[in-house]
Formats: sequence, structure tokens, C-alpha cells
Amino acid sequence: MQTYVALLYSIVLGEGRRVVMADLKAMAEQLGLNNPRTLVATGNLVFEAPATDIADLEQRLEVAFEKTFGRHVDIIVRGAEDWLKLAAGNPFPDESKETADQVAVRVMRQPVPDEAVSALRSYVGKDEKMQAVSGDIWIVFSRATPSSRLLTATSHKRLGTGTSRNWNTVRKLAEMVGA
Repeated sequence: MQTYVALLYSIVLGEGRRVVMADLKAMAEQLGLNNPRTLVATGNLVFEAPATDIADLEQRLEVAFEKTFGRHVDIIVRGAEDWLKLAAGNPFPDESKETADQVAVRVMRQPVPDEAVSALRSYVGKDEKMQAVSGDIWIVFSRATPSSRLLTATSHKRLGTGTSRNWNTVRKLAEMVGA
């Protein structure tokens, strides 16, 4: 058995409707995934399953999600080993210790192309930092700049399918998969 982390792009189903984590766990169990558990109510699922192709697992989860909740949501899956590498690759350890909620990573389905990373650099504001690591985008946001242009620039349209998690969530998910 392999441990996996699944990240939902959104848990908002419509006006006033959100995915309840107990329902997400039940959906995972119906798919035959073992020991599903969630972290906070923001669409983070950890489970065990036989080793399989990540793209197939993402597709199975997305189809089941749409069937269960009536809406398509992109779901990014990483194996436990890859999640631990992602967490260990945090290029902003000092900032993460000081203000973990201001450090985030955009976890990508496919690695962000170099030209997209270069284009993002022009959006980095004062007191912000950005670095690509293994195809994902790490960012330190500034509380002094609540309307960050960088945040807007990290969209699906520019970078492809991905979803963001702050350092607190990344670290806790790493603990859940065995860090």
C-alpha cells in the first residue's frame, strides 16, 4: 500500500454550499481507498491505496467527486514520498518559521514551464518572494500588500492546473504521511 495526499482546488460547491469533510472521506471509502482522513476543512485528503498511476488516481477522484457533489473540481495527487520532498524543498525556511501562513506553495499537476516562471517574476511585489522548486511555485506573501499581483498571476490560465497551500498545511500533511 502507498500513502497519497489529494488536494482539492476548491470545496465551494455553490452559493452557501461547501464540501463537508466527512462526506469527502465517505466518497474516498466508496472508491475503495483505505484509511481516508482530512486535514482542516479546506480539501486536504490523505489515504492509502495500492501503488498506481497518479494521473489515473486524479481522474478517479475527480469523476467520483463530480458524481458525489455535482460539480467538477480539479484534484492534485502526490505520493507520500513526493509530498515529503515537496515539504523538504521549501526554499523559505526562515520565513516559514516566522510567518508560516504567509508562505505558500502552488502544487502543480504538471511542472510549471520555465517561461511561465520567468513571466511571474515581474509580478513579485515589494516584500514578496517567489521561487520555482521541482515545477511547483513557492511564494512568500506580504501582509503589507493584501492585493498582491503575484497571487492573481498564479492562476490556472497562466500556470496550468494547480492549487495552493500555506506552509502550515504543507507541514501538517507531511506529518500525516510520515515525516
